[in-house]
Amino acid sequence: MFDKVLVANRGEIAVRVMRACEELGVGTVAVYSEADKHSGHVRYADEAYNVGPARAADSYTDQEAIIEAAQKADADAIHPGYGFLAENAEFAGRVEETEGITWIGPASDAMESLGEKTKARTIMREADVPIVPGTTEPVEDVDQIKAFGEEHGYPILIKAEGGGGGMGQKVVEGPDEAEEQLETAQREGEAYFSNASVYLERFLDNPRHIEVQILGDRQGNVRHLGERDCSLQRRQQKVIEEGPSPAITDELREKIGEAARRGADAGNYYNAGTFEFLVEDEDRNEEGLLDADSDFYFLEVNTRIQVEHTVTEELTDIDIVKWQIRVAAGQELTFAQDDVELEGHAMEFRINAENAANDFAPATGGEFDVYDPPGGIGVRVDDAARQGDSLVTDYDSMIAKLITYGSDRGECIARGKRALPDYDIQGFPTIIPFHQLMLTDEEFLAGRHTTKYLDENLDPERIEEAQEQWGTEPAPADGDDEEVVEREFTVEVNGKRFQVELEERGAPAIPVGDLDQSGGAQRPDRPGGGGDSGGGGGSSAAGDEVAAEMQGTILEVNVAEGDEVESGDVLCVLEAMKMENDIVAERGGTVTDVAVGEGDSVDMGDRLVVIE
Repeated sequence: MFDKVLVANRGEIAVRVMRACEELGVGTVAVYSEADKHSGHVRYADEAYNVGPARAADSYTDQEAIIEAAQKADADAIHPGYGFLAENAEFAGRVEETEGITWIGPASDAMESLGEKTKARTIMREADVPIVPGTTEPVEDVDQIKAFGEEHGYPILIKAEGGGGGMGQKVVEGPDEAEEQLETAQREGEAYFSNASVYLERFLDNPRHIEVQILGDRQGNVRHLGERDCSLQRRQQKVIEEGPSPAITDELREKIGEAARRGADAGNYYNAGTFEFLVEDEDRNEEGLLDADSDFYFLEVNTRIQVEHTVTEELTDIDIVKWQIRVAAGQELTFAQDDVELEGHAMEFRINAENAANDFAPATGGEFDVYDPPGGIGVRVDDAARQGDSLVTDYDSMIAKLITYGSDRGECIARGKRALPDYDIQGFPTIIPFHQLMLTDEEFLAGRHTTKYLDENLDPERIEEAQEQWGTEPAPADGDDEEVVEREFTVEVNGKRFQVELEERGAPAIPVGDLDQSGGAQRPDRPGGGGDSGGGGGSSAAGDEVAAEMQGTILEVNVAEGDEVESGDVLCVLEAMKMENDIVAERGGTVTDVAVGEGDSVDMGDRLVVIE
């Protein structure tokens, strides 16, 4: 077993890996950027090393800096978590070649062949795993897209070779969109995965997203640990995952699982990974389920631990992260396929710092003024933050994960209905109110939702109502000079406890001394996290100046000095929290200054363009 593992990641997944190491008696090393110097994963580790500025390319994805930190710490293994360098075959190869350091993950050659989508599709087809009709060679020009559309029809999905998490995926509805969407997909692929290569697939109209957890060892043993249903998505990004799927029969479940095992064998895959599939949601049987006759297609392999691995751990009682570490250390799996039993039902709710009522716009800043996670039987929280921490907005918007488990789906949902209102996060918006809404949604409760449900079918007004009902109060508007101090008191009247909230406006604060000695208070209306403040895509003009409303990276600049623009014209494209935001002109005029270029990092309030 290893003596010390460096975790090349941040946030809740870094802490998750460190907890597994601690249980195995292995020391831990954190790496952190300047933005994360006070973050939770740094506090949790045995030791920590600064690897660069906030920009991920200069810190968390700086391969040389990560390896150098491991050598300084005398770490004998590196675990990449997910995101950043987790699916970078080049980095895995560099670690494999570094004397004294082991890569905790699949072999770099397997990552290259299965992580690049066109190669993976070729391997799956040879292993008799059904694939979505599409290309097995990269696409480089618009004519190829148009030819594919003429043969297979529209819409078409353009996908980045090294993509994941919905990035680098663009839908082409018709030939007129081909050029723009190709350029966008290539740009995202280069920006996020250092790989601008893309390929095409027939866009499945209304599928379910089913994925299979794989675990293999270096001795050639491969196990599948059941499936997860990840169909509830917005813009190809998952928000709630569950297992087992409420939509498929045991026969179809077994067919998909065995297809994943064949694919893993064909790709010489070991360690943890996920084989993702799309299932056509068309003809259901008398029980309302998709049976063994339903068509399913291989989508991609995620050559790493998944965000939603927690669902499988709850169902199987198998600690996947500890097995990642054991397998990397050369240990053999100690259980057979027949030993894997899925019991009960589990759901994972991604706790994102986003305002779902504002098109899931990420929070632009804030602090964990209140952080009070739920507990109780059947409730698990994976997190890293603590009350008083600042919200770091330089990276992904997910701040924690809430996982509920029950003997069946009904009990799992009931525990979610209990735990979500008890998850009290204040200081910035979260999507907890959205999750509460989904646990009252008929389509979701019936398991009839598909990957398009949130984007095309759910009424946005229902999300707004949920935010109003369960979100925290918005912060005072900017420019309000009147000082507002909020106080909470717990009082007893005739032996009954009440909580009283008092706002003091324009007056000295009332000294409260030790009035509240009760050690806590009853929360009115059991608020979830979230809020109506914060969040919002794009930028706005302050006078003649267009300034960034969020921190991010400039992906594209569409104007130059001297250009004439009209109201609504896209000036540049700002990427923040895995989303592209069009920066538009609010008035027409002449561009007199362009303060940014492609690839520049900007902070909230930075000048982008000046228009006269």
